[in-house]
Amino acid sequence: MKADPAPLPKIVVLASGSGTNLQALIEATRERDFPGEIIAVGCNRPGAFALERAAQANIPTFVIDHTKSDSREAFDASLMAELHRHNPDVIVLAGFMRILTPDFVRAFRGRMLNIHPSLLPAYTGLNTHKRVLEAGDKVHGVSIHFVTEELDGGPVIAQSEIRVNDDDTPESLAERVQQQEHLLYPIVLRWFCEGRIQLAADGVQFDGSLLPSPMRLSDS
Repeated sequence: MKADPAPLPKIVVLASGSGTNLQALIEATRERDFPGEIIAVGCNRPGAFALERAAQANIPTFVIDHTKSDSREAFDASLMAELHRHNPDVIVLAGFMRILTPDFVRAFRGRMLNIHPSLLPAYTGLNTHKRVLEAGDKVHGVSIHFVTEELDGGPVIAQSEIRVNDDDTPESLAERVQQQEHLLYPIVLRWFCEGRIQLAADGVQFDGSLLPSPMRLSDS
């Protein structure tokens, strides 16, 4: 008698806006061999299009409206309670525009991924494409990292590069970086669900060995 297959790792995606990275993750997890399942999508903005994308894919959604909370701590407490109800194996931040409190981050340490539109540790925070152009950089890109208490400062798992062209604008850079985001995030999420990456005390472990530097992809 065959044993029942092991349940797939449970994924909760948190988003705030249009949800283009969410859409890439939905499409990836629909592949027959993907080793994880998106069980819910959460949002802090009731009108975000990410919720519509989830509904179209028949994925349950929840909203914790940050404008209804008196403080960051109160918002995070409500969000944490909702996440504990779903009991995810991994939380994927996909354009989730909230700075999370240290207590929240510690509660899900090693189980929370974030994507950031720069080659970290360069250009943490906002307006990365504009800042890259102002600095005259020739290379730009995207990073996926484990979330820690430091904003955009957790150990980086993987990065994807693009070249900065002489005629680039913040908008053209954003579009090309986003294309790389949609390729890279499903790859890293697959690695996590397969148990290939873990957050260790001294960085990221990949297949049991410490990564000396982030995994690197390139569009060229």
